[in-house]
Amino acid sequence: MAESDSGEKTEEPTAKKLSEARKKGQIARSKDLGTMFVLVGSAVAIMMVGSSLVESLSHIMTRFFSLSRKESLDIHALFNVAQGTISDIIAPLLWIFFIIMLAAFIGNTMLGGISFSAEAMAPKLSKMSPIAGFKRMFGIKALVELIKSLLKFFVVFIVAFLLLTSLFDQILGLSLEAIPINFEHATDMLLWMFLALALSIGIIAAIDAPYQTWEHNRQLKMTKQEIKDEFKNSEGSPEIKGRIRRVQYEMSQRRMMQDVPDSDVVITNPTHYSIALKYDPTSGNAPQLVAKGIDEMAIHIRTIAKEHEVEILQSPALARSLYYTAEVNEDIPEELFAAVAQVLAFVYQLNEYKKGKSKRPNALAKNLPIPDEFKY
Repeated sequence: MAESDSGEKTEEPTAKKLSEARKKGQIARSKDLGTMFVLVGSAVAIMMVGSSLVESLSHIMTRFFSLSRKESLDIHALFNVAQGTISDIIAPLLWIFFIIMLAAFIGNTMLGGISFSAEAMAPKLSKMSPIAGFKRMFGIKALVELIKSLLKFFVVFIVAFLLLTSLFDQILGLSLEAIPINFEHATDMLLWMFLALALSIGIIAAIDAPYQTWEHNRQLKMTKQEIKDEFKNSEGSPEIKGRIRRVQYEMSQRRMMQDVPDSDVVITNPTHYSIALKYDPTSGNAPQLVAKGIDEMAIHIRTIAKEHEVEILQSPALARSLYYTAEVNEDIPEELFAAVAQVLAFVYQLNEYKKGKSKRPNALAKNLPIPDEFKY
């Protein structure tokens, strides 16, 4: 009892709690994962499109440094030259931006998925509160961010030191290479070093992503009372559900009683069970059970049947079999067709006798053909 009333958030968040948090913009995000993807995407983009970009820049510089006297003095000619040369650089720049944007999108949606929340974008006074700001600055989250920043510094420093150490001889050898080969060699080394440094942040991201998921889940954890309250709000209290079931039961009973006057026969136990059957030979369907009940309900069915002159027959075994094997407004089981057929045939002959069209039928057989597995 003490555990349930302690108010400790020990339970995993429900699907509803997670959905509500997502609508508010509360999802797990790793800034380091997004940063790593942007940096790696930048390195890959420059490696893929860098040569085209360099060629375009070289063409622009060559063209602008070789202007004729007329072009340099005519503003319109100068604009035409600028338009023709600068358009060459647009395609490689667009490719670089596209690759970086794609990497940023993947990196920032890999953890938590795509989410748009107007509520999260709305201004909140609590974010402008100095007290809340101090709590964020000196809280656990700020401490974790500080530790992550220190880790990033040491990881990048160690990776950079190892790269410079391993490439030290090649860096010194650049001065011995001819131009422009040394520039190309230096550019390649810088790009690969940049890519390695960007990938090194993946070490921090590999730690930060699971931590952000765990922290997000921890913040959304619920108490046992919160889960009970949510269940009551979503499913309704047991009292209300019980009342709804009672109302539904009463409505179904009323509908069932409305079908009794149209039934062809009521088979009784004779006191504890009452089964009302209806058969339409023209429909081609099997006889249907339109009403059934025991004790007081059975008496009620017999009372309505008497008021509407529906034939009432006693067949205890058949009444029990139909009660336990057939449902209201459904066809009777195929195994009871023969027994029910004898009952309906007797009722038909009895109705013809009452109309004076035939002689009185023999009494209904007491031992109707009921399979052993249908005897109750």
